[in-house]
Amino acid sequence: MSNDAATTATPQAVDGPQPQSQPPAHGLGASLPPADARAKTEGTFPYAADLWAEGLLWAAILRSPHPHARITSIDTSAALDMPGVRAVVTHQDIPGDSSYGRRIADRPVFASEIVRHHGEAIAAVAADHPDTARLAAAAIAVEYEPLEPVTDPEKAFAAEPLHPDGNLIRHIPLRYGDPDVAGEVIVEGLYRIGRQDPAPIGAEAGLAVPRPDGGVELYVASTDPHTDRDLAAACFGLEQDRVKVVVTGVPGATGDREDPGFQLPLGLLALKTGCPVKLTATREESFLGHAHRHPTLLRYRHHADTEGRLVKVEAQLLLDAGAYADASSESLAAAVAFACGPYVVPHAFIEGWAVRTNNPPSGHVRGEGAMQVCAAYEAQMDKLSAKLGLDPTELRLRNALATGDILPTGQTVTCPAPVAELLHAVRDFPLPDLPKDTPENGWLLPGGPEGAGEPGAIRRGVGYALGMVHMLGAEGTDEVSTATVKVHDGIATVICAAVETGQGFATLARQIVQETLGIEEVRVASVDTDQPPAGPAAHGRHTWVSGGAVERAARMVRTQLLQPLAHKFGMSTELLQITDGKITSYDGVLSTTVTEAMDGKELWATAQCRPHPTEPLDDSGQGDAFVGLAFCAIRAVVDVDIELGSIRVVEMAVAQDVGRVLNPAQLASRIEAGVTQGVGTALTENLRTARGLVRHPDLTGYALPTSLDAPDIRIVKLVEERDVVAPFGAKPASAAPVVTSPAAVASAVRAATGRPINRLPIRPQAAVAIPNS
Repeated sequence: MSNDAATTATPQAVDGPQPQSQPPAHGLGASLPPADARAKTEGTFPYAADLWAEGLLWAAILRSPHPHARITSIDTSAALDMPGVRAVVTHQDIPGDSSYGRRIADRPVFASEIVRHHGEAIAAVAADHPDTARLAAAAIAVEYEPLEPVTDPEKAFAAEPLHPDGNLIRHIPLRYGDPDVAGEVIVEGLYRIGRQDPAPIGAEAGLAVPRPDGGVELYVASTDPHTDRDLAAACFGLEQDRVKVVVTGVPGATGDREDPGFQLPLGLLALKTGCPVKLTATREESFLGHAHRHPTLLRYRHHADTEGRLVKVEAQLLLDAGAYADASSESLAAAVAFACGPYVVPHAFIEGWAVRTNNPPSGHVRGEGAMQVCAAYEAQMDKLSAKLGLDPTELRLRNALATGDILPTGQTVTCPAPVAELLHAVRDFPLPDLPKDTPENGWLLPGGPEGAGEPGAIRRGVGYALGMVHMLGAEGTDEVSTATVKVHDGIATVICAAVETGQGFATLARQIVQETLGIEEVRVASVDTDQPPAGPAAHGRHTWVSGGAVERAARMVRTQLLQPLAHKFGMSTELLQITDGKITSYDGVLSTTVTEAMDGKELWATAQCRPHPTEPLDDSGQGDAFVGLAFCAIRAVVDVDIELGSIRVVEMAVAQDVGRVLNPAQLASRIEAGVTQGVGTALTENLRTARGLVRHPDLTGYALPTSLDAPDIRIVKLVEERDVVAPFGAKPASAAPVVTSPAAVASAVRAATGRPINRLPIRPQAAVAIPNS
């Protein structure tokens, strides 16, 4: 991966960097490194898998080998008779709610009568050694009556109900404009998006410790601890104040971390045995247990006039939710709302469905819903440009969305929407040099120097994509976060239940306090559910909502600090400023340090941040469902061996709408990570199933992109047009490149091969060029 991304993270023109002032050493705008960077680099950072407790027992979970079956009996006697086994729990041992779900409580903690997906939990064991626990789990005798699995989401509509709630989770019929309008030019397409796994670096792990009051503490890498606490308390039949979730280090998160399906058996075992119980999932268990990106089938018809201006978009979107609902309703809303992309479309008719099947469960993965439709609508734009004989970028520019335009949901785009500016930036950025046909550069060829291809079979392709994502929750979600800032002895402490998942919130919180109070040493307290809730770590919400709460609390402390000085000198606090730990007045009469002004006192304040409300989409898919939007443009350059179908992504040029750069180095790393994840979506990542059975649930069968697969990533422009309703004016950085980059890679492969490329990930046979193309 190129190092240029870090050096181009500040805005610059496409013809070279512009003069810029020296970046600050701390506060907003500084590339402040994470406080835990050294510990993580040295391997001393404590993750859940590293935790220990006196009298520790080990847990293992028995999972179904069938995707669909009726359970006729469960016999745990052989497991209980094994030396070292302390407890076995099944559905009969759940004192509270037997089903859970962050959105819809439709997923059983343990299957009792029906198994609905491969790997569903049946029972859990606690033993004095991890090997004993696994052997005991395997010794549990379960008799199954296999049932015919429903694995085709199109057949789920007519199939027998797989769940008491039925097979249809949600249907959204979006109606916007005149259905009878037609364009002079029409293109159609059918597209399929595969099942992407979050594949976190660290598999799920946790520790449950019973409390003297009959409650339990869960030490897990949760990204939404208060919701997890509430689900656990309901399952355990306990009051919420008797269950505590303590967030450990999060070893990677591109979606929901620590599915409750791993946490709840732990707590049940700890309560039953009265001992601490630990679980460390194998990679196979991780693949089988947590949620994945929704596989999606998309049918599109685009209408345009002869000048290339869009007239109408018709689409049918079918999301495979797997066995349970999870985040499918929210994912479908994003898919339907963004089905036309960041383009002006006067007439749109979109049908969206999310259905249950016997496939692995789907859920929240970064850019859910938006990524799938981006791949499809950008393929349609490529088809339309080819049919009209227009340059692909020119077609996109003629239809680009801008501030003040209206989405097909009827919502007016009130936030900055510099879509055309982003596309101009990547289009005008210089293309990379062609590889030289020399032996020493063999590693630059698709497949590397050991590949069987010939240099003469290599074709270069250039493709473009525009993507959009929403910020925060949607459709009436009550977004609120609470933060406390304390200052004592020259040290500031931030207390906020916003989980640091790698998105940089802990670093941002330090920068906010440095900026507001002029105190360089800022500590961020660890997160647990004794603190007020801050909500989940998704959709950039902690930068906005939790960062906003931290800023408000810090400003309240600032007022407490400056008020006595202002009163003493007969001026308002607005006439005082804090810079580098010094307080000065506008006229220079007052000059003192923050430490002197504190005079040994402790100051603190608590504040909340709650963005403006949204509303659910109505029966016609209309409504102001989103707080704000963020946009991205990417140009992909690929080399394809048109005889073998092997693909190498050479370069990804990125221009992004970020609102404001709060930490240049951190922002660059987030964009690079998002682009690389998108490259995996485009080329390699696909959790394959055969009649509902997961094939090769490991990191050998599931191919993640490595550093050798990562292309040069050039951040050519960051548009800093602040969103006035957002704290600091910043927008989320990670999801937009994840959404946009797969579509850009597919567009580039299309350009190189002449093939339609209507499926992600791109199979080698799909990239073999058409003869004479």
